[in-house]
Amino acid sequence: MILERNRGSQLALLLVVLLAAIAGQTEAQKSAKLTATGTSCASKLKCNTCIQVEGCVWCMQPDFKGQSRCYHNSSQLCPEAFLYNPESTVTILMDEQLTAAGSAASGYHYESSMSGSSSSSSSSSFSQSSQSSYSSSGSQHASGSSSSRIVQIQPQSLSLKLRVNEKHNLKVSYSQAVGYPVDLYYLMDLSKSMEDDKEKLSALGAQLSTAMKNITSNFRLGFGSFVDKVLMPYVSTIQKKLDHPCDNCKAPYGYHNHMPLNNNTESFSEEVKAAKVSGNLDAPEGGFDAIMQAIACRSEIGWRDSARRLLVFSTDAGFHYAGDGKLGGVIAPNDGECHLNNRGEYTHSIYQDYPSISQINQKVKDNAINIIFAVTANQLSVYEKLVQHIQGSSAAKLDSDSSNVVTLVKSEYAKISSSVEMKDNATGDVKITYFSSCLNGGPEMQTAKCENLTQDKLVTFTAQIQLLKCPEDPRDWRQTIHISPVGINEVMEIQLEMLCSCPCEKEGHSSYTVLADSCNKHGTSMCGICQCDDSHYGNKCECSASDINSKNANDASCRPDNTTLTDCSGRGNCVCGTCECHKRPNPQEEVSGKFCECDNFSCERNKNQLCSGKDHGICECGQCKCKQGWGGTNCACQESNHTCAPPGGGDLCSGHGTCECGVCKCNANEQGRFSGRFCEKCPTCSGKCQELKDCVQCQMYHTGVLKKEEDCATNCTAFVPVGVEKVEIDEHKDEQICTFFDEDDCKFMFKYSEVQGEGLKVHAQETKECPPKVFMLGIVLGVIAAIVLVGLAILLLWKLLTTIHDRREFARFEKERMNAKWDTGENPIYKQATSTFKNPMYAGK
Repeated sequence: MILERNRGSQLALLLVVLLAAIAGQTEAQKSAKLTATGTSCASKLKCNTCIQVEGCVWCMQPDFKGQSRCYHNSSQLCPEAFLYNPESTVTILMDEQLTAAGSAASGYHYESSMSGSSSSSSSSSFSQSSQSSYSSSGSQHASGSSSSRIVQIQPQSLSLKLRVNEKHNLKVSYSQAVGYPVDLYYLMDLSKSMEDDKEKLSALGAQLSTAMKNITSNFRLGFGSFVDKVLMPYVSTIQKKLDHPCDNCKAPYGYHNHMPLNNNTESFSEEVKAAKVSGNLDAPEGGFDAIMQAIACRSEIGWRDSARRLLVFSTDAGFHYAGDGKLGGVIAPNDGECHLNNRGEYTHSIYQDYPSISQINQKVKDNAINIIFAVTANQLSVYEKLVQHIQGSSAAKLDSDSSNVVTLVKSEYAKISSSVEMKDNATGDVKITYFSSCLNGGPEMQTAKCENLTQDKLVTFTAQIQLLKCPEDPRDWRQTIHISPVGINEVMEIQLEMLCSCPCEKEGHSSYTVLADSCNKHGTSMCGICQCDDSHYGNKCECSASDINSKNANDASCRPDNTTLTDCSGRGNCVCGTCECHKRPNPQEEVSGKFCECDNFSCERNKNQLCSGKDHGICECGQCKCKQGWGGTNCACQESNHTCAPPGGGDLCSGHGTCECGVCKCNANEQGRFSGRFCEKCPTCSGKCQELKDCVQCQMYHTGVLKKEEDCATNCTAFVPVGVEKVEIDEHKDEQICTFFDEDDCKFMFKYSEVQGEGLKVHAQETKECPPKVFMLGIVLGVIAAIVLVGLAILLLWKLLTTIHDRREFARFEKERMNAKWDTGENPIYKQATSTFKNPMYAGK
């Protein structure tokens, strides 16, 4: 028992020692952090640079005796009356109640953690954040709104003052209003292949309107159509084909707004029925031109400000995008402006290139529009990739005759309206992180999107706003930030004022005095320090330029603290109580700082360049200060991903790698490893081989799935293969070789390359390599004969073996019989019969 008690005491003692060690380590880490912050504060010589460091305060006391006026706020070195420590504050300007939430949104409050600690990034910090007091200059709105307009986001406007590196937690409430207005514009591909879809849509117009009116009574419907640019190679420019490209077809066109948004369902059905189909040559259509005009022409289409805007894009083909216009000689980029005439026709189709995906995405974001791509099954995978690059869009499968269009629109609208995603237009100097528990009721998690929402359900987001750094241009210290739900034309406006300067540095403040006595009337006193004129210097402007040779090597004001006897860090001379730093042989290298502790030449280098060169960053006090768009300790890491985007557009790193520091890091898959600047090369991958195979077969060998002349001419217009005797790869060109076997087991080869400005070039082997013909009947008969002969041979062999075996057995029998010692006549046991009788009946027969 005593032994067990001793063991328990030892364990308890060990636990206490372990806890003490952990606590000591934590305190040491805190102390180290405070020391590092204090050192950073002490190096700041002006008020505005001081308050831009987290946790630093500035002392304006005229006769301040401390080592540095800038120090950590945990130190009590300055009377509170002379202390400048700006705090982040918020003022509510407009706080109307949510339309759907009613009284549920009342009592709205803010939570704000203004401790200045940058470590409170998790959701737990929100519950522990202190309540800040706020003034409400818009109190007439906060108590409720008398306006009849629909409000789905709260609050609507506020003013925020924020210090660098401080995080402000702002509550944002959202509730989907009942019966919110909906504008649905149906944009349809009217090429010949969509003729049956058009007829079906005209019959389903009333059902579509009824289905949407069951969701909201305030519903409007519009209709537009598109084909493609009226240029070669998109459409045939032969006059006969232009007038009648196909049976019962009208002339091709780019985009036509048939019916602006209105609530007349019958008019919609009539417009759809009256619209005639047209024809073109290539499979991709000019849908991007139509989307751009349908969004940009807000008044012509009739989009309302307070409505959920849906653009249903219906097609059975792919799409042209920026750069494809060069095929038709169109090089002017799309300007994103409206170009519709009074008949609703797109007038700049042949003058401007197709829009890029990023242009479409920007227009969608600017106008809060949700695009629903209703496409056939063979195109669904392409458009599913497209929606990843267009905010608030979705893709769904459309039946071959569009018979499911009503169900499709209803289901996609339900998906869109049942989720909310917060977005903002903050610049790179401001970071906004969103947290929410959505409808789960649990702890908040980092997310900007909540799903499975219904009408009248209130969801709250916590927008954590952090000012990363002050912009270089003081005009950018005031910004307006908009936070809004994706696809909803309502915003919360934040008038952000960055606390990057001190009031005492401006004329009119009590601590601002021109030709002050404390500066020996040779300078301006601001924030407690002297800003000397050009002919004087020193802490109190006590030194004249003529006294430049007067030196005081023992002046303590030239030393950062009492722990060193070295003036000016050993890199300067103490002149009139002020350090005059040494000049470097290289005039571009400078030693600076109050105690010559800083320089612009000892920062990290990349490729023998300080901070990777002036375009990337500059060296300040031994550390690289990176310019916008660059990061890392040596500013060599590019923060933007645009250098990873292929020149012709598409996914970053061609979708085969990740963008790190502006450079593509290529992936490897089962086929091989991708390479190239944009991960566009893969020697062992199929590349475009499968895509080009059918056209090479029909054009070169008149075989394959497109062997019919009309099918080949219709589908293969992008290139014409050049015949060569033998296909060989040129190592100096970016060429890919392709090898296939056709239905006759003949091998054919071709190579392709994409030349800048010349498009796709294909070289194919003139003759196929076919195996020699085989006489199959002879092979079959030979196999049968061989089987019969083998069978006979086996039977004969069996007969031979059995005969040999029988003869051996008979010979063995004969031998044993000959070797017998006696036979029946010499048997010693044999006895003759005693009596012999003859059968009288036996006749000898």
